[in-house]
Amino acid sequence: MLKRLTLAVMLGLGVSTEALAAGERHGGTLVFTAPYGSSFATLDVQASPNTQEEFITQAIHRALYDWDSIQNKPVLELASSEDVSDDGTVHTYHLRDNAVFHSGKPLTADDIIYSYKRIANPKNAFPGASYIAVIKGADEFIAGKAEEISGLKKIDDHTLEVTFVGPINPGFSLMQNTTVIYPSDVKDEASFAKTPVGLGAFVFKEHIPGSQVVVEKFDKYYEEGKPYLDRIDITLMAEDAARDIAFRNKEIDVSILGPTQYQAYQGEDALKDHLLEVAEVYTRTIGFNPTFEPFKDKRVRQAINYAINTPLIVERLVKNKAYPASGWLPLSSPAFDKDKAPYAFDPEKAKALLAEAGYADGFEFEVTASPNESWGVPIVEAILPMLKKVGITMKPKPVESSALGDAVTSGNFSAYIWSIPSGPDPLNALRCFLSTTPPSACNYSSYANPEFDKLFRAAEQERDPTKQSNLLRQANNLVQDDAPVWFFNYNKAVMAYQPWIHGLVPNATELAVQPYDEIWIDETAPDSRR
Repeated sequence: MLKRLTLAVMLGLGVSTEALAAGERHGGTLVFTAPYGSSFATLDVQASPNTQEEFITQAIHRALYDWDSIQNKPVLELASSEDVSDDGTVHTYHLRDNAVFHSGKPLTADDIIYSYKRIANPKNAFPGASYIAVIKGADEFIAGKAEEISGLKKIDDHTLEVTFVGPINPGFSLMQNTTVIYPSDVKDEASFAKTPVGLGAFVFKEHIPGSQVVVEKFDKYYEEGKPYLDRIDITLMAEDAARDIAFRNKEIDVSILGPTQYQAYQGEDALKDHLLEVAEVYTRTIGFNPTFEPFKDKRVRQAINYAINTPLIVERLVKNKAYPASGWLPLSSPAFDKDKAPYAFDPEKAKALLAEAGYADGFEFEVTASPNESWGVPIVEAILPMLKKVGITMKPKPVESSALGDAVTSGNFSAYIWSIPSGPDPLNALRCFLSTTPPSACNYSSYANPEFDKLFRAAEQERDPTKQSNLLRQANNLVQDDAPVWFFNYNKAVMAYQPWIHGLVPNATELAVQPYDEIWIDETAPDSRR
């Protein structure tokens, strides 16, 4: 969830000063692509860790905090102000008094408490539980040892007191799509997966499975004058080639580009000036399941990292639309250690480590992978001969993009390849390696290291940003040494947009997720859009 584009960025996107002077235009239909699968896993976005469902979230829902893509920080969204205690652990939120659900119910503190308890309910095993864990008492609630989250306290309908586990910035956790706020008066929670109701700028209209979700303007949205658009068709379009044809034919308004298209669009005069690029805070990896016997040994995991020529794959297959990863946290993270060397391409060292671990003759395993050309089956196929040279046989296990999240969060894999958020907040990103974070949340490799836990807990309580970054840097380096994953790359995202589209932002958390309530179209758009 995002904020308004600044003048400088709008000019950088090619918006004319005449258009700016004229102001935003109201009306029209945006055809926006959901490029990461051929279906939506669910319309209950609290239940899904997939980026695919974030497109629905952005239109229909709102969270307590929002992400400001220009300032690169979380900001209040559903509260007009907050008071923070001297020790930084207690935040008192003064909620908006004009926020209304699409059902007509006014937002109250009860809705936030209800939503956070639903997300953290151990029976649900929702991925957002790891974000709610920053609230005092949430760990006990998630473990089924408490009936309430002790850190949540309703003062009155529009005042909520939240006590956190430490002096953290809670915005990083409570701006996530999996922590959006649902109405507390719902009679059947199953309805969230069929007819979602939220606080966002657009109301759910229809879901055509395998095709699109349609939303329409919400006249009672709390931000005056918004949204500008009348309607959005969130269209499923997983295939790069299909998006390319549809974009060139002006059938869609935006298109996320893969490596091959990125190269092609850069070379065409009609397209090169309408590209939006950003270094995203995503880390692509192959994650290892420690219940698979060979992966219990750190030397085996390290050997795989040494056996793969990562820079070559980034150059040849990803067309340099990425940065080789040297650890979990990306280059833009304040806790990134520029002096920590990445795993070198060293097949001989890989063989030696495998022999030490008792696997001189190698072993065989499967990698669950989606069709994604940047972090899916094509990458696995490129790795196969590299691992074969050190005696390891790896086989791809193809699944649909929408099924990948379910396979990973349920632990149904020997290994998986995926693109996972690793920022913008290093504390939250590294929470996924905390031993108390469940695999159903984001500790997909069931990582557990007491030394890491100690560093993380110290960072969680540290209020000095420099000292906290130093602690997290040490924790990140420890993860790199333990190698619970193969460190592949940090994504460079590129979006092509039609010249009549305005209001897009360089969202480093996920470029494909855009602020629909800020987007508008000008008079040069085709009649079908106006």
